[in-house]
Amino acid sequence: MKKLLFWSLLLLLQFSALAQQTFEPYMPEDQMPDVVKVLPAPPADPSPDFDYDILRYMWGKQQRRDSLRLEMAVRDAIWDLDTTIVILGEHFGHKISKEETPAIYNVLTRGVTTIEAIRIKPKAHHFRIRPFAYFQEPSIFPQDDEWLSHEGSYPSGHTIRAWACALLMSQINPATAEAVFARAWESGESRVISGCHWQSDVDASRPVAGMGFARLQTNPDFQRDMARAQEELRRLTKKKCSR
Repeated sequence: MKKLLFWSLLLLLQFSALAQQTFEPYMPEDQMPDVVKVLPAPPADPSPDFDYDILRYMWGKQQRRDSLRLEMAVRDAIWDLDTTIVILGEHFGHKISKEETPAIYNVLTRGVTTIEAIRIKPKAHHFRIRPFAYFQEPSIFPQDDEWLSHEGSYPSGHTIRAWACALLMSQINPATAEAVFARAWESGESRVISGCHWQSDVDASRPVAGMGFARLQTNPDFQRDMARAQEELRRLTKKKCSR
């Protein structure tokens, strides 16, 4: 059963791009903070910080021996916003979907889409080599290694996406913030386990998501939609408690 689940997830990873949706951002990328002006350059090779990155890469390879943790890393790698919402939504306290929670779904999809665009400039500017390419070893999804090797590693787009989603979920429902953030943290570590990102890529991504989240708070359309999402949650909670 475990092997069947694992290979099903691999197939889902391969074909998920075909079913991805696009969502309208609250503001264009050029209105978001310029991360290149904020983030330091990734660790130089050689340096003590890069030595730590190497140690963490070796740690990640050890984690792959745990079949359950490997399955989590595969699932976390699916570049599909609906999948990210489902993963973190398991800890949100209410099922999130376009049909059942339209206001929450709307602010999450548009909000994350806005925040995650912040990765584009630094990835192109630094164009850091990915761990699997540096060591000339396959990642846990070798079918993606070719195109990933042509995209910069710093910062981690997956980690920005997960952390941005957690920030927004915690704003909607503070009561479940700890559980949501704990799962988002694991999602970032999954990128190290996969061999697709260095630990320093992941570590830089969480404050980057926070920068985008802070800027998003200044947008009137976002403020309106967030209020609607919070009101929707209050109605859902009241309904749940009255049963």
